[in-house]
Amino acid sequence: MTIGQVYFYLCAAVALFGALAAVCAKSPVRAALGLLMMVLAVAGLYLSLDAQFLAAIQLIVYAGAIVVLFVFVLMLLGHTPLVGVGDGSPAARILGATGFGAVALAAMILSARNAEPTNFPAALPAGFGSVGEIGRLMFTQTLVPFELSSALLMVAVVGAVAVSKGEKPVIVAAASVLAPPGAAPKPGESQ
Repeated sequence: MTIGQVYFYLCAAVALFGALAAVCAKSPVRAALGLLMMVLAVAGLYLSLDAQFLAAIQLIVYAGAIVVLFVFVLMLLGHTPLVGVGDGSPAARILGATGFGAVALAAMILSARNAEPTNFPAALPAGFGSVGEIGRLMFTQTLVPFELSSALLMVAVVGAVAVSKGEKPVIVAAASVLAPPGAAPKPGESQ
């Protein structure tokens, strides 16, 4: 086993452990730390695939922005442990885990059985994983999906702004100010 394979399996194990920690943690802060561990391990996997740009983007966008945003929200709202999580009976837990494992195993077997053998190149092409190569692919072969994703993000931002504004409260006192001149005040109103 080469050092590259050891590195790959180590990063894969850390990514799986971080994902399990993010899902199974009762404390939201520990779940965010598990997510951070998984993001760092995936960046390590990108490095093992000789995709330095993707590894850097993974660290900047996910570890530097998304996980930090999660932690800020947790600190803002308070991080009380989740109540009722994992309070099911042991039989229900075992049945759920067995069912999930059986479905996951069946999916892996079916995908491996239906997969066509691929011949991987002996060496990576020049510029693989570089910023220039990713930009060339993004703006030539995948231009339409790239533009559709930017339009989707714009719609999401507009929707978030619309939801955050909500309805403005109606001020009743403004009706008397906007009344036409000479209109009689209603009973109980002062002039």
